[in-house]
Amino acid sequence: MAAFRALSCVLLLSVCNGRTVDHYLAAVYEHVPVVRNASDAPATVGQALELMNKNMDILESAITRASKAGASIIVTPELGIFGWNFTRESIVAFLEDIPSPAANWIPCADPKRFGPTPVQERLSCMAKQNSIYVVANVGDKKPCHPSSNTTCREDRQYFYNTLVVYDSDGKLVARYHKYYLFYEDYFDRPQQPERVTFDAPFGKFGLFTCFDILFYDPAVALVENLQIESVVFPTAWMNILPHLNALEYHSAWAMAMGVNLFSSNINNKELHWTGSGVFPLNGPGSYYYNSKSEEGHLVISQVNCSTRNPKPFHSTTRWNQYATSIPRFPKGENDFSALVIYDNFTFTELRKAQGNYTVCHNDLCCHLSYRMEDKRADEVYALGAFDGMHTAQDPFYLQICTLLKCKTTDLKTCGKPAEESLTKFESFSLSGTFGTKYVFPLLLFSGIELGKEYFEVLKDGRLVSRASIATKPLLTATLYGRWYEKDPSRP
Repeated sequence: MAAFRALSCVLLLSVCNGRTVDHYLAAVYEHVPVVRNASDAPATVGQALELMNKNMDILESAITRASKAGASIIVTPELGIFGWNFTRESIVAFLEDIPSPAANWIPCADPKRFGPTPVQERLSCMAKQNSIYVVANVGDKKPCHPSSNTTCREDRQYFYNTLVVYDSDGKLVARYHKYYLFYEDYFDRPQQPERVTFDAPFGKFGLFTCFDILFYDPAVALVENLQIESVVFPTAWMNILPHLNALEYHSAWAMAMGVNLFSSNINNKELHWTGSGVFPLNGPGSYYYNSKSEEGHLVISQVNCSTRNPKPFHSTTRWNQYATSIPRFPKGENDFSALVIYDNFTFTELRKAQGNYTVCHNDLCCHLSYRMEDKRADEVYALGAFDGMHTAQDPFYLQICTLLKCKTTDLKTCGKPAEESLTKFESFSLSGTFGTKYVFPLLLFSGIELGKEYFEVLKDGRLVSRASIATKPLLTATLYGRWYEKDPSRP
């Protein structure tokens, strides 16, 4: 069966790319967009197109470079074409009517079929002229009628934050409307989360946008119900350490769900937006992170053809097995509370170079065994636990066990963003009495460096280090649990 699967992959790729290989190249582009000022008056359609063309000029250059390098697909970021700083009135000129892919439409060849569509036409031509799949974020508008729909606004239109995908012939093959909006009052939410997929000669893909990844539907539902192999993920992701850094969370989600993830982010240092990568299930992948300056960057990485893990972590790991089978380690002598991204964690300080500790919050108890290379006086690490509802924006339920570096030696800074550390751990083992099966293992080294190859997840629910962990200073090692069934906003 494995041999047949590999042969099938080779045959598919030979039809698409004219070569017999068992892999393809995927690209993501981290973009610095040209944006309007918040104080600007609403733009005319011509002014809006002028701004969007400036961004598409940059994206076209990246798409051309990716194609020349042999990439089969490229993902561009959320907000990468039209930007931000909008009201309901000022976004109108930046929107087009985007039809269903069932229309079997190539905008590059027939641009007037659905009215004026200059943005869709240009994206389609970029894909066709470069023989590459292009994923982009645009704005869709649809009429609605207040008498028949209570969500219809006074302007009688729906405005959607929308992903589009064009194949290598320029045909529209996927359209997705973002469900979980993040401070985007000028856009509308569709009636239900959309589960959108598309097939390419090199795999089956799903797509969703930014904040959607934190919720069951559409993100997890796509993997569990529609057997996708890869996810294309445009985002405008604001990095919030210690647990919601773009690289650590997106790579962990892909690994835990058993799929490839192609994440394309905006780069804006004032808004803390950066972090793009190709995170393949098999292999290290490639990524880019630059929080110091604003630079566009193209990432290209090899991805194995038709790869999907049929047994991701949540189906093979009993996350609470080890933690519930052992007596609790000694409780910290001085447990304390500190906020982590608005959530009130219970912490205990790691005061020695090695030890075993338990810390509990509500029904979650977290166990840690560890050994540091050396206990530095100028750095503090703590073990933390949180079991409860995260209430910012759309509420969602969390269970988190975390080993993290505090920002300073003041315990009040535990949970504050820290990007640098000097302390190396020779070993650690982290586990928790989780009530959910959806747990994402996060590990981040000093300087925002990923460490997929430096740890493993055991079937009894332990996150354990490998011997090589001692070569790099650690920022955080975390088991980030999402209890989707307890989300109040779950559709």
